[in-house]
Amino acid sequence: TIQIKQGTKQVSTKLINSIGEAWPWRDPTASVYWLFIFIYSERLTLSDDTSPAAVLRKRLYWHSRRGMWELDLLLIPFLEKRFDTLSEEEQLTYQRLIEEEDQDLFVWLMHREWPEDPDLRHLVQMIVEHAETTDNTAYRTL
Repeated sequence: TIQIKQGTKQVSTKLINSIGEAWPWRDPTASVYWLFIFIYSERLTLSDDTSPAAVLRKRLYWHSRRGMWELDLLLIPFLEKRFDTLSEEEQLTYQRLIEEEDQDLFVWLMHREWPEDPDLRHLVQMIVEHAETTDNTAYRTL
């Protein structure tokens, strides 16, 4: 039995068994690809909870992963550490925020401009403040 540990979390071998022929002794290229997909799918799963709140949280996590590393370093830690403490209105604003284009988010989160919408501006300021006052070194390997 092959077992992989991700941090302290024991990861099941279900996916590894399902890829059978593509495992290292068959095709090293395919196995690396599947291992990458497996580890990130386990990270994105966050838990086995399928409640509507958990599903929403997983979607938010997925959509907070952007095409720019700088945005990932700001959005992911904020989502993981502060999202649950936001009011319902602020949570809805976060959902609107991550629907914006990467270029706009980058300009806003790098202090070059502020969003015209006051609710978005407030949330962007919260994200920037969180990033400036929190140790985010654990996220640098995203």
